[in-house]
Amino acid sequence: MTKLFSKLSMTGLLGLLMTGFSNIALSEEMAAVMEEVATINSGDTAWMIMATILVLIMAIPGLALFYGGLVRSKNMLSVLMQVFVTFSLMSVIWVVFGYSLAFTEGPYNDYVGGFSAAFLNGITGDSVSGSIPEYVFVTFQLTFFALTPALIVGAFAERVKFSSLLVFLTGWALLVYAPICHMVWGGGIISQMGAVDFAGGTVVHINAGIAALVGAIVLGKRIGYGKESMAPHNLPFTMIGASLLWAGWFGFNVGSELAADGTAGLVMINTQVATAAAVIGWIAMEWLAKGKPSMLGGASGAIAGLVAITPACAVVGPMGAIVLGVIASIIAYWAVTSLKIALGYDDALDVFGIHGVAGIVGALGLAVLMAPQFGGAGFDDGVTMMSQFIVQAKSIGITIVWCGVISYILFKIIDATMGLRVSEEDERTGLDSTSHGETAYRS
Repeated sequence: MTKLFSKLSMTGLLGLLMTGFSNIALSEEMAAVMEEVATINSGDTAWMIMATILVLIMAIPGLALFYGGLVRSKNMLSVLMQVFVTFSLMSVIWVVFGYSLAFTEGPYNDYVGGFSAAFLNGITGDSVSGSIPEYVFVTFQLTFFALTPALIVGAFAERVKFSSLLVFLTGWALLVYAPICHMVWGGGIISQMGAVDFAGGTVVHINAGIAALVGAIVLGKRIGYGKESMAPHNLPFTMIGASLLWAGWFGFNVGSELAADGTAGLVMINTQVATAAAVIGWIAMEWLAKGKPSMLGGASGAIAGLVAITPACAVVGPMGAIVLGVIASIIAYWAVTSLKIALGYDDALDVFGIHGVAGIVGALGLAVLMAPQFGGAGFDDGVTMMSQFIVQAKSIGITIVWCGVISYILFKIIDATMGLRVSEEDERTGLDSTSHGETAYRS
């Protein structure tokens, strides 16, 4: 308000005195000043800063601990290092090229943006995006860009070269994530189709899941896979990591509204109940199949529910969110216990089985559950359940093909030039000591 009155006293009030009080209309300059000041909403801005921090916590320490607890003790630090450094590297790449490719217009605007905002050119402290400073929006989206590649590392944990991993993820972030993000959220072809992806079902989870599947296949199985015990070494870490992911996901989903409003409240309740329902769904399946529910199952179910509700959280109702969470957990459970065995790939930490599969379930399921009869937000004029389902399926197909083809090419190029896997001796010894010269635990 001080800023407003100060500017008004210098411009608009002087204009009123000069033109007479008979003309009550504000001058164009006054209107521009008021519009500029009113654009920034302090409540929205404060919430988005908090949401950004919550997403950061999802990755470090949330994802790092979740993944670290799932590997063998000799590889604990290697996974922490992969997540930690990936998040750091992607943060820098985002402000250099990623943001511009994702959120500006370019000559191939249906598929990718341009370089007009490279190095954040043209963005200042006074730049505004919606009702928040553009720097806040840039940083919020940075956390998505940095988290998504970190998800992928779980697929080929315990056997990938650290240097090769960083090179692959750099290429993948610029050639896969940024274009898909632009297609969905930057005005590209998927957005034009009318596909719904509120907080990253395709952009983040299906995208990461497909890259993970391709990587697991190209790198091949871990030495001793299916013959030696590869049980998680620290399930308490995994439970803590899953809990941090659950809490941080409210920044991920609710923050995607970019405002503190009623829709944000709907997203909040949907995120909570879908996740809780997925935990129950997963352990119920485990209880029936194995006779005992496990902590690992509960944590896995939570992540499946969080993933599934991500694209749908603003368009389904709470009861629909519960249904979606249960269905996603059941299908993801099947994917990690049956599909993986049937197809014979070694996705070490089930990135595809949980993120990829549950992401697909969420992206397709919202087309049904967003119908008003199921408590959803309803469809746009001229859109039916079936037409929305087809659009959702097309968006998934585009993501799978784009990500799958480019990921495969990147993996093969890096394998031919740098090599993707560590040596057999290093893999047997463990990547903590052989790649980083450290160990997580004293002997």
